[in-house]
Amino acid sequence: QVQLVESGGGLVQPGGSLRLSCAASGRISSIYAMGWYRQAPGKQREFVAVIISGGSLNYADSVKGRFTISRDNAKNTVYLQMNSLKPEDTAVYYCNLRQTAFGTFSWGQGTQVTVSS
Repeated sequence: QVQLVESGGGLVQPGGSLRLSCAASGRISSIYAMGWYRQAPGKQREFVAVIISGGSLNYADSVKGRFTISRDNAKNTVYLQMNSLKPEDTAVYYCNLRQTAFGTFSWGQGTQVTVSS
């Protein structure tokens, strides 16, 4: 069993910044990838960013240049630095983890990010 705990969400004005954290614990033998998805009200969950073992990064086009994903391997923690936030970034942000390339996702409980003036 893998547990993922997100933190760092909140209310921020347009143009502001937030940093999300996600700490993984439990039965983890290795980590292939950790990443972030988000789900806005009335919409499907969508990919935001992923960091793959070896350092490969991938971002959704909507966040490129504004969001940065990083990982602390020693702490099994992934971060999402979000800058220049827009109202359309408002969503519940979910962390996920895969232990192998074709393994199942483990998910966190989500953290709310609201961008509003």
